[in-house]
Amino acid sequence: MKFLRRAFSFDRLIGLVMLTAFVLTYWADPFPVEFARNKTFDFFEKIQPRPIPAPGTSPVIIIDLDEDSLNEIGQWPWPRNIVADMVRNLFVMGVSVVGFNMVFAEPDRMNPADIADSLAGLDDETKEKLRGLSGNDQAFADILLQTRVVLGQAAYWEELDNAAKGPPVKKSVAMMMTKNGADPKKYIPNVTSLVRNIPVIEQAAAHKFGGHGIFSLVPELDGIVRRVPSLFVYDGEFYPSLSVEMLRLATGRQTIVVKTNVAGIKTMAIAKGMTVPTDKIGRMYPYYSKSDQSKYISARDVLNGTVDPNKIKGKLALVGTSAVGLLDIRSIPTEGIIAGVEVHAQIIENILEQNFLERPNYAQVAELALILVGGLMMIVLVPWFGAKWAAVIFIMIASGAGGTSWYMFTEHRMLFDAVYAVVSILLLYSALTFAGYAREEAQRRQTRDAFSKYLSPDMVAKVAENPDELKLGGESRELTLLFCDVRGFTTISEQFDAVGLTSLINKLLTPLTNVVLAHLGTIDKYMGDCIMAFWNAPLNDEDHQYNGCVSALLMLAEMGPLNERLKEEAEEEGRLHIPLKVGLGLNSGTCVVGNMGSDQRFDYSVLGDPVNLAARLEAQSKNYGMNVVLGPSTNDAVEDRLATIELDFIQVKGKTSGTYIYGLMGDLELKNDPAFINIQTKIREFMETYRSQKFDEALVKLEEIRDLGSDDNRPWILDVNMDVVCDLYVERIAEYKESPPAADWDGVFIATTK
Repeated sequence: MKFLRRAFSFDRLIGLVMLTAFVLTYWADPFPVEFARNKTFDFFEKIQPRPIPAPGTSPVIIIDLDEDSLNEIGQWPWPRNIVADMVRNLFVMGVSVVGFNMVFAEPDRMNPADIADSLAGLDDETKEKLRGLSGNDQAFADILLQTRVVLGQAAYWEELDNAAKGPPVKKSVAMMMTKNGADPKKYIPNVTSLVRNIPVIEQAAAHKFGGHGIFSLVPELDGIVRRVPSLFVYDGEFYPSLSVEMLRLATGRQTIVVKTNVAGIKTMAIAKGMTVPTDKIGRMYPYYSKSDQSKYISARDVLNGTVDPNKIKGKLALVGTSAVGLLDIRSIPTEGIIAGVEVHAQIIENILEQNFLERPNYAQVAELALILVGGLMMIVLVPWFGAKWAAVIFIMIASGAGGTSWYMFTEHRMLFDAVYAVVSILLLYSALTFAGYAREEAQRRQTRDAFSKYLSPDMVAKVAENPDELKLGGESRELTLLFCDVRGFTTISEQFDAVGLTSLINKLLTPLTNVVLAHLGTIDKYMGDCIMAFWNAPLNDEDHQYNGCVSALLMLAEMGPLNERLKEEAEEEGRLHIPLKVGLGLNSGTCVVGNMGSDQRFDYSVLGDPVNLAARLEAQSKNYGMNVVLGPSTNDAVEDRLATIELDFIQVKGKTSGTYIYGLMGDLELKNDPAFINIQTKIREFMETYRSQKFDEALVKLEEIRDLGSDDNRPWILDVNMDVVCDLYVERIAEYKESPPAADWDGVFIATTK
């Protein structure tokens, strides 16, 4: 059941919903998705465009109605006899096929018959002579009958008043469907209107070696021409594009063969070895180069006969314009501004080089598989392995997908979109990571709420960062332990009922606890009026002995203001005030610290002999008249920074060997006080004589110590005088005089009470 809960966690359910949404979005292919995909492929073409053929080697030239031609010959449209002269000159120079990237939809305004009707003041005889002359349109038609020319036609997807009516002039497309092939007419774009040339010109190009082609380019929503239709359907008939029809004439073929399958258009064959791959609706995907100005030849130079015939001979010539005023400017992936006629020129180069881009139908299957496999990997791995390792896997997937996409483009000219899949997988990774973070943050918040009242803020923070640490077990660490107990608490408690006693305990423990926590300590537990705390766990504290001792001094400092407040309360309530006094014991040593208890309930606590000794030292503080008693390891770590005195060499209850104990008297300032140094020296001298069993000399030194440590002379601010410890030793020496210790006695005193 635990495995099933993890396998179908809330995070993974969110991931599955997102993955489903990504797959459906990919299938619907909305504009933002298509836009991102197209921009990726545009980027590829910008980085590695199709190489431009060496100057003069391209099979295509562009007869450009450029600004120089318009300035010399006049504004467009030119008289058709001039256009006829240009076509004648091209064929004289050996051009193979001429294609017009324009349409002659209106009669020439300079036809003699039209002039006869438009000029005022002409006599009837002159008008009749003009009407009897052959027109410019006819002159152009006569040239078309003698040459291989493809006239342009313009397709529109809206109704136009001047659109041509009736069937096509010439049919040059044949269908070849496979057994299960679909009718291509339902895939190929159906145009609503077709603007043709005037009849006399249109009919002239319908001879065996002439043709008609649609030059309309279909930009995508962002205005870039990426895919170019090879075929159009108008009024139930097929029409080839301008570039395809020019190549049909150049190869001498009567028809273009279109092959279909169940998905739609598959390929289009112009001639043997000249097959054009298309998408299912018959669009070619050109592999564009940068603009090639070496293809352009000014129409003016053709008319003047000044162009080198070698540039014309055997070429396919496209007549178009680069003049901005004639509005045939386009955008392609490799160029922001390019003449529309050059797009057709590049398509012809693509077909002859067999160098198209291709996006086969199975590319969508591969992309969909990448989304599913990569997405499922994120759904499975992020909750199990975490964000770090899942990020490594995501980077591998993204790098592999991106590298494959680039490889397919550069080596096979295939377009594989890795962007949508990678973005989808990234969003899944981000969402699952955020969900995991939110879940962990909720666990941390719950942990903080549960333990903030019992543990130090550092401990709470550590456990909140890693809730898995809330398990049974511990580690060995050197700790400093502190026990703090109220002296005579039984007598004090008799002054209060249960509620009042609880309030008193809280008033006592709150400031003392704050001191411990403020100095990197951890509260282990409260035992009635007693506090147990430790340092150097769970967080490292290299100066734990010093921080424990400083905390002890500050806890004592809190007792004065606390007793003042309690005295005021007692006076207001009319009861006896008994001042609170505490004794403290500190010891350092290696302990086991960790979570201890049962599987259902455990506490973060410590175990070890140093803990027991610290408790015994606190109990002995009253016997020696001290506020704070230190163990030897604690004293060794702080004696150069704090004021301490040696108290005894004692074997506490439960121990089998003696332990040196020390009294903590104050801070560094006191340690350097000459008066304290004098007392410290006297105590050291006393201990030497005492342990040497020179008891009479020791008694003299005790009196000196008693005087130096009296209320009038003591240099420390703690409520400690030396009478208690001096009386203790006077009594002990009296006993030793009656019953002397052994000759090898080391000065140890065996305590009979805790």
